This record gives sequence, structure tokens and C-alpha cells, in this order.
Amino acid sequence: MNGHTPRAEHDPRPPHDPTAAGSPSRELPPGAVTAVRGVDDAAGPPRLTDPLRHPQHAGNGTRARRAWTLLLSTLVVPGSAQLVAGRRATGRAALKVDVVAWAAAALALVCLVLWRTPLIWFLTNSFTSLLVIAGLVALALGWAFLFFDTFRLIRPGLLVRRTRRAVAAATVALMLLTSGGLAYSAYLLSVTRGAVSDVFGGGLPFRPSDGRYNILLMGTDSGEDRSGRRPDSMTVLSVDADSGRTVTISLPRNLQNTPFPEDSPLADVYPEGFNCGDECILNALYTDVTNNHAELYPDADDPGAQAMKDAAEGILGIEVQAYAIVEMNGFEQLVDALGGITIDVGGRVPIGGGTDLVTGLPNEIFGYIEPGVQHLDGYHALWYARSREGATDYDRQARQRCVQAAMLKQLNPVNVLTRFEDLAASGTQVVETDIPQSQIGSFVDVALKAKEHELVQFAAGPPYYDPSFPTYPDYDRLHEDVDQLLEEATDRGARDAEALPAGTAVGSGIAMTVPVPAATPLVGAQELTPNGTCSVP
Repeated sequence: MNGHTPRAEHDPRPPHDPTAAGSPSRELPPGAVTAVRGVDDAAGPPRLTDPLRHPQHAGNGTRARRAWTLLLSTLVVPGSAQLVAGRRATGRAALKVDVVAWAAAALALVCLVLWRTPLIWFLTNSFTSLLVIAGLVALALGWAFLFFDTFRLIRPGLLVRRTRRAVAAATVALMLLTSGGLAYSAYLLSVTRGAVSDVFGGGLPFRPSDGRYNILLMGTDSGEDRSGRRPDSMTVLSVDADSGRTVTISLPRNLQNTPFPEDSPLADVYPEGFNCGDECILNALYTDVTNNHAELYPDADDPGAQAMKDAAEGILGIEVQAYAIVEMNGFEQLVDALGGITIDVGGRVPIGGGTDLVTGLPNEIFGYIEPGVQHLDGYHALWYARSREGATDYDRQARQRCVQAAMLKQLNPVNVLTRFEDLAASGTQVVETDIPQSQIGSFVDVALKAKEHELVQFAAGPPYYDPSFPTYPDYDRLHEDVDQLLEEATDRGARDAEALPAGTAVGSGIAMTVPVPAATPLVGAQELTPNGTCSVP
């Protein structure tokens, strides 16, 4: 009473143990929540519920929000749902994989923007692409597992029926979007890997020659009515390695007196050129070498094709680094895989016609490809490219150039992605080439640049030269014209051409809507007939 606070006396009795025998106990209502303060809880009140880990103590609204939060967390940051829900080992392992995957994706994006060649090589090389496929499959399976585990952590039995159904449907949809997308990417890469292995050869990549890649494209037709394999169309595709500016130069199949470079083995066999008479036209060289001189190219898979490369070098005066053969019997499938091609047809072109080589009688004409803008499927595109009825060889070659340009135009990213499997399947049946796999990266890079420029077309014959040129060619003059043409197909050449005064003549080619080179024709060029006039809209 004098202000002194009495001290509590020590109670000598032991603490009450409610479990001891004979101790009084209170009955608790069923489902009541109890808590025992542990050592770690001494500083605060007891934590009775944690809705992330113990949703059974939360309301319906909280349980629904928890379910959607965990599901979206697995979508955005796989493993985060496991981490916050108490499965720390699984969550930490998944987050480590996330970091590695995002780092790889960031590196790929940087390469795609700054330096595509090594990225494309990595994705098309047989060994490294297999590693990427395995990685994508593993990521797909891992992400699917995390979604299953997240659905288990959500404890759908605690959700009301409507919410439970929505969460289950969302889980399936997200699994298809993520794991399904990764699995499909692995499948497409596997298709690419198979197609690349079937079509392209091995070996090291080759460098540009005078700044350009020069590839000989040949269309062959080895049907039942043909004796051996002969290229019916020959075109050199020349691409500037820096700018992607592209020129196609058609070589007439009836070109005579073909010269060969000094380092070609055929230079000793035909020192005066391939000039054994009317039979020694350009497209006969393939069969001649295959049947009679294959030993001259002991390391070549296709001696005839290698000989055609040498011939193209001698004709044009440029180095031709590689060839690609398109088999016309499979051309129809390739065009269909592209979804068809669109051509502005200048004159009526028959389907069928010609002469039966066995009977000597005219073949039946089954119909016509009419003038105007036409979207051609594979069947009609093939006839448009090969029809001879009522046409000269130069008309036919002009139509083939239009078909080539239309196909290149159709090879846009959307078409390639949506029709990828069909394109890859048809490509393995149609295309044969000695371009090495290791070259694909640089070619894809330059092909993307080429999309920014118009395709320039030229020919070692009509309409750029007189019809007599293939029979009596002036190869020195042709070399000069080709040199000038390729010089203008560069960024510097284009700037110089733009600087010319308005109205300056740039050549006398006709009938094509593509740019005409500034090469001066040997003699007055002759116009094509309506059968050979066309353009790509």
C-alpha cells in the first residue's frame, strides 16, 4: 500500500499437462483451429492460416484467387508456384532451368539481330541441332510436369465446381500452348534436320568469288520418254554477298562451242570447246560426261553436274561455286507445297502438244493456260514452264524465268512457316545439290537481304541477243556484258546507275517487267512471242 508492487511468488507446482492422466480437459467443437506457439513464434501472435500453403482454411474467393495465381505463375515463371507453395527443392531446380533457358533465348535473339550466320549453322548442323531438339523435348516435358504439379497444389477438390472446371480447362490449354509449342518446335527442327541431311552435302563452306555467290540451277526432266538425264533449263543465280542484290542469267540449252576454264579437266578433252557439231549443244554435255568421262571427276557424286559447272564458268567468265538440280518430275509437288504461284501470263500457253517421239504423231492438247493474272497450282505451273507447243526455246526459257521469280516471291516467312513440312518433304524429293550444310547460315542471311531488292534477269540469248547467238556465240563479248551486269548489281553500282541523267538508255531488252541490264546487246535483240511474255505481279 506504500507504492511498492508486490512480486509474484514462485509457484512450485509443475506446469499443467493437459494430457496427464486425471487432468481436466475441454471438449473442442469439430474442425476448430488450434495453434501452439513455437520457439520461432515467440515474437508474434500465432499464425493460424496461410492460404498459399493451407487453402483448406480460406474462403471460396481466396481459394479461387490462389488457384489462378499459381497457374499464371507457372506460365510466366515455371517453378515459382512450387516455391511459394512449399515445394522448395522442385521450385529452385525449375528456376535454375528458367535462367539457363532465358539466357539461351536472349543469346539467340542477339545473334538473330546482329549475326544470324552462326545461329542458323547451330540450328542446321546435324549434331548441334540434335542437342537443341533434345533440349526442347526436355523443356516440354518439364513444363508439362510443373503444370500437373501446380494443378495438384491448387487442390481442385476445395474449389467450387464452376471454378474447378475453369481451372482444369485453363491448365490443359496452357499445357498445349507451352509444352505443345515446344514439342512442335522440336518436331519442325527435326524435319529441318532430316531435310538438310538428305539434300545438302558435307564439307566446309565456300567463300564468295569477287564478292558474289554464283550457283548453277538446273531443271532436269528424266521422264519415260527421255534417254538419260538432260538439264532442260540452266540458270546461274548470282547474289552479291554484301547487299543481297541478285541476278539470274539463263543459259540456252542449244548453246554451242561451250568453252571450259583452263583448270577444268574437260579443257584437255575439248580444247576447242564442246564443238562436235549440232549434237554438242550445252545440255548434251551432262549426258556425255556421265557416260564417257566420269573418271575426270573422281571425287564428284555427280560428274555430269560438275561438268555443267565448268561449262557455266567458261560461258560467263565467272567462278561458279555450286550447283542445284530441280527434278521436274517432282516440281509439281514443290509448287503445291508453296501454295501455288501467281504469274501475269502474256499469251495463251497449251497444256500438252508437241510430237510423240515414238510414233512421230502430234500429241493431244488438253487445254490452255489463258492470258492474264493466273494463280497456278503445281500441275499448271509445270506445264507453263515446259510447254513447247507453238513456242521457241527462248519463249520457254522466258516462261521458266517467270516461274523462278514467282517461286522466290512465294518463299516468304509466313508461307515457309505454315507449309514448312510440305516444303521440306518435297524439297528432299526434288532438289539435289553440292552446297554443304555449313553454307546454309550464310545463304539464309544473304537471302533475307535479297528480299529487299528486285530480281534482275538476263540471258545469253534472246531477247538480249540475236537468235543466232547460241549457234555462233561471241563469248568475249558475253563476258564483258556479264561483268558490267554484275558490277551494277551491287550497292555501289546501283548508286552509280541512279546518278545517271534521266533518260539514259539502259539496254534494249523487252517483254519483261523485271529490270533490264545495261549490257549492250551483240546485235539487235528480237522480241519474244506472246507465248513467252510474262511477269510476276
